Amino acid sequence: MSLAGWFSSILLFIACEKDLDYVSYGDLNSIVDTPEGVEAAVSAAYTGLAGGSDWQGGWGSGTYGWRAQAMMTTDEGVCAWGGDWARMQTLNFNPDFDWVTHNYSRYLPYISRIAITLNDIKDIEMDGELKNRYVAELKALRAHYAQLLYFAYGPLTIITDAAIAADPDAPAVPRPSSEEMVQQIEKDWLEASEVLPPKFAGDDYGRFSKAAALTGLMKLYMHEKQWDKAVSAGKQITELGYSLQPEYEDLFNINNKGGASSEIILAVVCTATGGDNYTNMWLAHALPADYRDPSGLDLTAWGGYKVPWKTYDKFDPEDKRLNVLLEEYPVGKDEEGNIIYKNARENGDIGAVAVKFGPDPSGANAQKSAVDFPVYRYADVLLMLAESLNEVHGGPDTEAYEAINAVRARAGVQPVSQGLTKEQFLARIQDERLFELWAEGWRRDDLIRWGQYVQRAADDGSGTAEPFKVLYPIPRTAVNQSNGVIKQNPGYN
Repeated sequence: MSLAGWFSSILLFIACEKDLDYVSYGDLNSIVDTPEGVEAAVSAAYTGLAGGSDWQGGWGSGTYGWRAQAMMTTDEGVCAWGGDWARMQTLNFNPDFDWVTHNYSRYLPYISRIAITLNDIKDIEMDGELKNRYVAELKALRAHYAQLLYFAYGPLTIITDAAIAADPDAPAVPRPSSEEMVQQIEKDWLEASEVLPPKFAGDDYGRFSKAAALTGLMKLYMHEKQWDKAVSAGKQITELGYSLQPEYEDLFNINNKGGASSEIILAVVCTATGGDNYTNMWLAHALPADYRDPSGLDLTAWGGYKVPWKTYDKFDPEDKRLNVLLEEYPVGKDEEGNIIYKNARENGDIGAVAVKFGPDPSGANAQKSAVDFPVYRYADVLLMLAESLNEVHGGPDTEAYEAINAVRARAGVQPVSQGLTKEQFLARIQDERLFELWAEGWRRDDLIRWGQYVQRAADDGSGTAEPFKVLYPIPRTAVNQSNGVIKQNPGYN
């Protein structure tokens, strides 16, 4: 069975669990005892990429989705629905605000399950090469989930002891230092990257590869400002056979399916005919209610997600990436068949239409699409490499210019000129990452790394943009149920 097929079956099981915080994982000797059980357990670990049983969670497009949260708490996005979306934009967080505390409780159980599965695999007789690969995939997944939590909440204990992970009555453990958590994440990334193949295709597309592990590792090093290590990881990725796709739009339409992309390093493989998790619902969130696709496809349109005008106006008017970020959008055709457009700005909309993803040409479902969700891309790697080289050398070198200008060349805009200072080049990187990667889930981490996350909200008039908001709060229930062993992030007490 393909990875996507396992996802569908495993999600049916996960959806039945009422409380992921207090699941008894049972007898360690009875969970996985066959090669087929190993495959199922590893596939189950991948369901966290789509948020488990969360509706459009993980790398999907819903409230708990990493890409939606990164967009709506930064300069990338605003939401026409108001309500709690306004709280996201103003960083109005507290320990009872489920939107920002939810993923803490969602992903810690995945990390515990991985510890148990790694323990189970050790004594199972199966093909040795496949076993080693599965172990490496699990370590990469654990690193990925732990890193997302670390970036969001600060240091948390990663349970690596299977017996402790399987014990629902195990005592709470104090939070570790940042150094301790980073060391564990780095260890998992490195051990995974030593075993995994450069990339996956076919039925295995969507699994963690060596390139994906190194991309995650590079993001960790940049977060920690370990620039030399980030450069080393980035250069390794450049030797693994990836390249920029000729057309930016093809990264976000049906042409991104099946591992054919030369650029997509890791993706969530989507379907238009399954449940609500492994499917792409971005367009439903982003298209205005009166949007009419020129192809004639019927598309659900809730009209929520927008890119604010001051962000839109930073783009070069000639930038090809504006083909998926619209000031004017189609609302129908006249009697001669000419497309009729509406100007969103003149109409009073709060931002540009955040199309990003192309419609599913199959028309199988108006709301659900089989267009995959990219998580890691080679363009991201190039821009990270350019930034890291700039930091290492105290200014951009030839390789740094080549990296950023390769991305700009595809977008059809002029190259960055030589002779910039370190600060000037960083400013160009900051803008380029916005232009290239908006709505892909990385803007929050970027702004935090640059010391701009809270300041952005303050500049936009937020009265709740306190410095400690660079971290989300730990759920109040987690702190209370630990009897204070787990400490709340500063500022939220």
